Formats: sequence, structure tokens, C-alpha cells
Amino acid sequence: MGHYVNVNNVNIYVEDLNPESKKAILFLHGWPGNLNLFEYQFNKLPQLGYRCIGIDTRGFGKSDKPFYGYDYNTLSDDVGAVVAALGLRDFTLVGHSTGGAIAIRYMERHKGYGVNKLVLVAAAAPSLIKRPNFPYGIDQETVLQIIEGTYNDRPQMLRNFGDIFFFKHTSQAFSDWFFQLGLQAAGWATAAIAKTWINEVLFADMETIHVPTLIIHGIHDKVVPFQLGEIQHRMTRNSRLIPFNFSGHGVFYDQKEEFNDFLVRFIENKY
Repeated sequence: MGHYVNVNNVNIYVEDLNPESKKAILFLHGWPGNLNLFEYQFNKLPQLGYRCIGIDTRGFGKSDKPFYGYDYNTLSDDVGAVVAALGLRDFTLVGHSTGGAIAIRYMERHKGYGVNKLVLVAAAAPSLIKRPNFPYGIDQETVLQIIEGTYNDRPQMLRNFGDIFFFKHTSQAFSDWFFQLGLQAAGWATAAIAKTWINEVLFADMETIHVPTLIIHGIHDKVVPFQLGEIQHRMTRNSRLIPFNFSGHGVFYDQKEEFNDFLVRFIENKY
């Protein structure tokens, strides 16, 4: 059931499946898609008794697309507003890629309000790009090329990004579907998030995580290198890292059955 939550005059689109369930999972999608990236979780997990809530990040999907507000503070405040509007308590927070970065900022800025478990999926943290004294991640030049491509030929940039997103072979129809998700975003929002990767880091934020944390990362990830998942594991108390050996960045699809299974087992304390 889709509806909007108004956050400071910006309408954030929320999909809420199986709201009668008391076992809630809140999903934060990655760039440049929207909540529909989790289609293969939304198909399955409500059948298992879970409430699945997806948010379209501002600027993406069906949410409003203001020109400003793409820093991690504002994006995490959007999440906080949805949590408050839905009255969520004791839920599992799942963040993929940039959604993982937003989830981490939420844990720091909002003190993890309502979250009893955290799942970081190929999260863009603590820094997506290499920095002085942090020789991990991707080169800043790669992000600058993405920004330039967004401003000059966004469809081609999205095609190129889709080509490295998944590890397993996808059909042309699936590739086209993924491409269309990216086109639903605003160009300015697409570029602004990429600028945030350069402008912000999450080192201090990660130290505030206080709930059991599952880290899932594909070893073939060409977007957020697997090494970042290892660093997240070392930085996060009470965390477990699960390498996905046949996955790239889109682990929720590359190994969707294993992904869903690990998520359920983590929530149900069945490790």
C-alpha cells in the first residue's frame, strides 16, 4: 500500500506491505534506483509474515524531487520522519549502497531510534572514495566521471552503471527494467548524491552503531569494493560479515534466495 509522508514540504513515497505484521523491515535503496530494487524481497518476505516498508529517497522514484537536500543529514531526517509517521518500533533497518550510508547516519543522528537490528548491504561506507590516510574504495575521478556523465548524457551513464551492477547474467528485459528505475530519478538528484559521496564520510557515525549488525557484501562488487565491507565489520561492534561469493553490487538479486534466507535468519536469531 503506497502513500506519502510529508517532510518539510517534501513528499516522500512509502510502500508498506503487510502492515498488520509486527515484524517490520525498513528498506533503504541504493543509487540510482528506487524502492523497486527490492522487488524480489517484497515478493517473498511478506509471505513469511514480515512487514516490508520501502522508501523512495527524495529525488528518486515517486518521491518529490527538490533541488536541494541530498546530504546524509537531510536524507536520514527523511527516514526519521517516516519512522515517526508509521510509529515504527523494534524494526530491522536494511540499507543498500547509498541507502546503507543513510542508515548509518540515521543510527548516529537519530540514535538508532526504533532500530533493533541493522543490515548493511554493499554499503557505501565509511567512505566510498579513497582519501588521505584511507587508501580504500574507488578513485574520486570515477565519481567525477559519473557526475559529468549525469550532466551530459544521463541515459548512457545509467547504461554503463547497469553493466557493472550485477555479477550474474541478466536478461535484456531485466537490464531495461533496471535502466528505467534510474531514469525515474531527477538528474540533479542523481548528481547531488554522487557529490555527497565525495563531500561526506561516516567514520565517526559507524562507531555509534549499538545494535546487532549483519554486513552482506558481494566479493565481485565493482561499485563498492568488498574491502569496504571488511572495514565496516572491523569498525562495528557486534557485527557479522557474510561474503556473497557469486554476487556483485546487486546482491539482493544476484543471490536473492540466499539473501532472503540470511536476512530472515538474522532477524529470527537463527544463526
